[in-house]
Amino acid sequence: MSGAGLIPAAAIDALIRDAMAAVGLPAADAAKVAELMLEADLTGADAHGVFRLPQYVRRIKGGAVNPKAAIKVEKTGPATAMVDGDNGMGHLVMSRAAETAVELAKEAGVAWVGAKRSNHAGAAGVYAAMPLPHDMVGIYAVVANANHMPVWGSSENLLGTNPIAFAVPAGEEAPVVLDIATTVVSYGTVKANKLQGRDMPAGWMIDKQGQPLTDSAKSQDGLLLPIGGHKGSGLALVLGLLAGTLNGAAFGRDVVDFNYDDETACDTGHFIVALDVSRFLPVPAFKAAIDRHLRDLKSSPRLPGVDTIRLPGEQRRSRRAERLKNGVPVYPEVVTQLDALADELKVPRLGARF
Repeated sequence: MSGAGLIPAAAIDALIRDAMAAVGLPAADAAKVAELMLEADLTGADAHGVFRLPQYVRRIKGGAVNPKAAIKVEKTGPATAMVDGDNGMGHLVMSRAAETAVELAKEAGVAWVGAKRSNHAGAAGVYAAMPLPHDMVGIYAVVANANHMPVWGSSENLLGTNPIAFAVPAGEEAPVVLDIATTVVSYGTVKANKLQGRDMPAGWMIDKQGQPLTDSAKSQDGLLLPIGGHKGSGLALVLGLLAGTLNGAAFGRDVVDFNYDDETACDTGHFIVALDVSRFLPVPAFKAAIDRHLRDLKSSPRLPGVDTIRLPGEQRRSRRAERLKNGVPVYPEVVTQLDALADELKVPRLGARF
């Protein structure tokens, strides 16, 4: 992240905790939100960590998010459950959903937990990875909090970036963590370009006449392109139905654009799946096989100009260790926004915390 300054992880955590507490979250909830937002920053999901703090605060202050949510879990079967988020912070809702999925999977071997009446929860990979310490595979998906993509062939945005993430345990190698939007790029990345006054590469967005759109200042009027053409559009549709409609949560025209609305509840829908590896193979044997395959992939012949073969999750682990040690890169424009927010909330600025 060229041009970004390094901010100690502890300073970011403290700012988020203080900001969340200042707008009414109980101390334990504020700490949990800070932990999960910081995890996004540490693992490289820079558009989903502290970058989002001003927006979260704005929506809580506007009445769109309940700072004192009473999250409820209803077990609906041996391997299924529904979480009612009471319009609370999505980080709290999904951490509860992930905990529930792990507990159910310990008994049933697999669990599918849906969530409704939730909000934006940050980086998908953070939640998919939660079953990993329990030697489980994690799968997570969500209906994005704004529609920025049309169904294939349309010019109206009725689909979100609807990300999906998978996490697969490994042994000595880094766990495989794949976290992808169903669009070519996340809208958070588009927002980051807009904040910094940078143009977007061709291929991210088009206008409603189907022409390339590269001016990030006009991104709110554009259409994000799906990964893989019609295949990405279809994947966004299916994930939206499973994370939204199946849970009785928002999808399609019912989705609230949280970028411009600070008063209306989003009713965000998510799901998380936990799968106990030991129901299929002994865990040591599975991890050894995963390691072997990952090493085969890494050591396979490279195309000209390719220095190294990167696998999903590999840099996530090394990046987390490096950022914990040396700090999280944060652009000056984001620091300016965070300082203004700190002044507004009457809490110490980032620079006063280290």
